[in-house]
Amino acid sequence: MKIAFYAPLKPPDHPVPSGDRQMARMLIEALKLCGHDVQIASPLRAFSREAFDAAYLDLRKQADEEIVRLRRTWTEEGPPDTWFCYHPYYKAPDLIGPALAAEFSIPYVTAESSYSSRRNEGARTLAQDAVAAGVRQAAVNICFTERDRKGLEEAIPEGRYAMLAPFIDVGRFQAIPATKPADARLIAVAMMRPGDKMDSYRMLAAALRLIVDIPWTLTIVGDGPARAQVQGVLAGLPGERLDWAGENAPDTVAGLLFGSDLYVWPGCGEAYGLSYLEAQAAGLPVVAQATAGVPEVVRHGQTGLLTAAGDIALFAEAIRRFLSDGALRAEFGKRARRFVLEERSLTAAAQRLEAIFDAFMRRVG
Repeated sequence: MKIAFYAPLKPPDHPVPSGDRQMARMLIEALKLCGHDVQIASPLRAFSREAFDAAYLDLRKQADEEIVRLRRTWTEEGPPDTWFCYHPYYKAPDLIGPALAAEFSIPYVTAESSYSSRRNEGARTLAQDAVAAGVRQAAVNICFTERDRKGLEEAIPEGRYAMLAPFIDVGRFQAIPATKPADARLIAVAMMRPGDKMDSYRMLAAALRLIVDIPWTLTIVGDGPARAQVQGVLAGLPGERLDWAGENAPDTVAGLLFGSDLYVWPGCGEAYGLSYLEAQAAGLPVVAQATAGVPEVVRHGQTGLLTAAGDIALFAEAIRRFLSDGALRAEFGKRARRFVLEERSLTAAAQRLEAIFDAFMRRVG
């Protein structure tokens, strides 16, 4: 099939790294592995931080201009077989695809669509109405977490839903380095920005203060606008225990993960967290909270330990448990690596996508 791919929150080629951009790219690769011809439909970033009518109306105007452009192109060159929208939600609705899909009689598909009735205020209501209409229209809405699926089903029970587990490109994690450093090395990979990420940094710092009596070093991979605040939060820890690695290329991050012993990231408000999958692919057990979408990517008691939300003492104790037991780390690490390489790869995702298309798209075609 010829697929028009659109990511309203952040185009796949956006210059700022993020999990959202990474997943968009991987979805494209997985669709290509299925044999589909995938093209970016529009570069329009239909994202608004403000819940104001003026902001939404401006996005609507830009989207209408894109509809006109694409209508002209499709009329001249022929339409795609499917419109595939990744991650429409109240801050970034798809204001292009549903109209064109209806006009040209092609299937409309969403992936990681989400709906929250708590966000029905001001222009957000208009954006959410657009998301809900798209969900109703879709031949299938592909959900990455049960949390998202339940939210959609409660709000839009007539929608059609299928599950696709979060996945990564495991290519850079296939070869295992021969040795690890002798010291106990923790690692966290995350953007430095306000909100949930900052909350996770605060919780991590508080937990590490409870285990300064045992040896460890923390490698912090990431950068962003809240770097100074992150440094301030961690300032109470011994400076020699902190290794500020900054932002790095994916291959370098993989090397840093392989050179570590334990992945530690609370995951406040994480949709699911692709870095958890990357850490496990490198053979690292994970310590995180059992919150939001984290249980979708870390198997508690098998590939990591998930503690109760907000419980700093339990989070610290889980880290202490892994650091004090090398055999436990090795056992969890082996299971973690096998889990991701066998079940959460691009190949596994492509196979699942093809099964979803077979089950839902044939009804439309």
